[in-house]
Amino acid sequence: MKTSDRVQFGSGHGLHPVVRAGVAAAFACVVAPGAAQTPPATAATGQAQYSPYAGRKYPQRVYFGDTHLHTSNSGDAIMRANPLGPEQAYRLARGEEIVSATGLPVRLSRPLDFLVIADHAEGLGVVGEIYAGNPAFMGDETLARWAKALRAGGKEAMSTHHEIVQRLGAQTLPAIVNDPKVVGPVIRGVWQQYTALAEKYNQPGRFTALIGYEWTSHPGGDNLHRNVIFRDGKDRADQVLPFSSMQSEDPERLWAWMAAYEQKTGGRMLSILHNANLSAGRMFETVDFSGNRFSREYAERRARFDVLAEVAQTKGSSETHPALSTSDEFADFGIAGWDGNLSMSKVTTQAMRPNMYLRSALAVGLAQEQALGANPFKYGFIGGTDAHTSLSTIEADNFYGKFVSQEPKPGRWGEIESEGSGRKRFTWQHEGASYAAVWATENTREALWDAMKRKEAYATSGTRMTVRFFGGWDFGAKDASARQIADVGYSRGVPMGGDLPRPPAGAKSPTFLVAAMKDPLWGNLDRIQIVKGWVDKSGKPQEKIHDVVWSGKRKPGRNGMLPPVGDTVDVATATWTNTIGAAELVGVFRDPDFDPSLRAFYYARVLEIPTPRWTAYDSARFGVKMSPEVPMKHQQRAWTSPIWYSPS
Repeated sequence: MKTSDRVQFGSGHGLHPVVRAGVAAAFACVVAPGAAQTPPATAATGQAQYSPYAGRKYPQRVYFGDTHLHTSNSGDAIMRANPLGPEQAYRLARGEEIVSATGLPVRLSRPLDFLVIADHAEGLGVVGEIYAGNPAFMGDETLARWAKALRAGGKEAMSTHHEIVQRLGAQTLPAIVNDPKVVGPVIRGVWQQYTALAEKYNQPGRFTALIGYEWTSHPGGDNLHRNVIFRDGKDRADQVLPFSSMQSEDPERLWAWMAAYEQKTGGRMLSILHNANLSAGRMFETVDFSGNRFSREYAERRARFDVLAEVAQTKGSSETHPALSTSDEFADFGIAGWDGNLSMSKVTTQAMRPNMYLRSALAVGLAQEQALGANPFKYGFIGGTDAHTSLSTIEADNFYGKFVSQEPKPGRWGEIESEGSGRKRFTWQHEGASYAAVWATENTREALWDAMKRKEAYATSGTRMTVRFFGGWDFGAKDASARQIADVGYSRGVPMGGDLPRPPAGAKSPTFLVAAMKDPLWGNLDRIQIVKGWVDKSGKPQEKIHDVVWSGKRKPGRNGMLPPVGDTVDVATATWTNTIGAAELVGVFRDPDFDPSLRAFYYARVLEIPTPRWTAYDSARFGVKMSPEVPMKHQQRAWTSPIWYSPS
């Protein structure tokens, strides 16, 4: 890349963590030493007003939360020994210390700003009733056997869990489980208890309890799961019961139910895809559930409701795959053990992968838009934990696992999490998971949901770095050193999740303004990259990774690759130092290969310096030696929602 294509500014190793924590909480700007600041003029008098923040309408703070947490109301959570319900989940998320299912005290490093308890709609609370021996279900021989096995725990409970999942996918559950006269009152009671707790713990301005649930479509074992998020409170949410995959595994039926809810109640809903990496090529295939090619109407309906996608969670990353992005040196994050679905008889093939990962899906969406006039795969990026422990504990030094069986103990790293098709998946292959970051005008249900709807959101791999990303046509060097990055970005461009406006006369290439600030508790920043994807004139998807701004005095080599940032991790003690990297980075990027006739998308990826993985903390704390293949460190990261370009 030519020097003129990239402007960078790095602030070095940075401020004291306590100072930076306060700055990061309200990261509407990046402070550049020596940058001039001109007070705005008051329209009525023409005189300068004192406060530069008065009258601002755009989001000035990022909020961190979890959009995907399971409690004992989820069948697979209670089947795997989690007795903790929504109340404990809310208390932990708000900053309280609680006791985990295995009796361990647990607390987050910092409270979350919001939480979505997304328990499975399929038999919501019903497995809990079976576990408890509810007489309404014990007349069925199979259910009575399951109840006994679940209460026994251990291998019996695990075997029963697998049997129930398989029979759910094959639609061979005992008839009574599908009898609305029996299960309806149970589900309604559990749903109304949940929405009541959401109201109890929702505190606008301080902590938001968004109402939601998971629709767990699993046809033939292929993952088509979505989390449904309500904009509304209990008054509207209680007018319906969650639509489940037991009613239909077809996403179009889910969207129809969502549309009917909006028409009936005046409320709003959106859905978040998760674990496309376990869909065996079905999540982003270009035919509908019945095998028909997309129509424009289908693409528009899908884009209306499927707004966001989890780019990472404890069951791996869905950004991309090394076999798809062969020139991306950081494409292998969260892939180990999750490149396939072990509950199926088939294993992932290379032909499936383009329809399993978001980067390739975004490119397919561009081609579909060109053919249909609408883009069915126009997803923003967000994160979630998918923890089934009621605990949103995903930081590397505070990882309590996906299931109760994976809570901290000396040997958990080597335990088999699942197996099938002659393969095994181990607990060590789980990543810490992912947090959701949302740029909203305030911490309320309405503001957070609206920000998600416009895709002004990003995902992190578990830390809380702050990231801004804007696209426009005239960002330049002075903008990278401006104090008020957000003022510049919103006034002359669009934020993450947006569409580039029509280029002004004379504009030859889009420009992007990107800034990141480290999590005060975790590693410094290595670099910021911009990932570009497009479809060339022959219809073939293309991608390119640009290093935009980085720490230190490194220079790209002859191959265009930036040397590694370095490594200060001491695995034996699970420690590192912030003597490398930068506390904040900000830069401007101009696309050097822009073709105005071709559709494109751009998103930012921010990498931290290497830090210890949760396995390193376990090794140091429990004094255990793990197998050589177990990774002990990683580079945590953030992924922003894309910004799209379409020819006018």
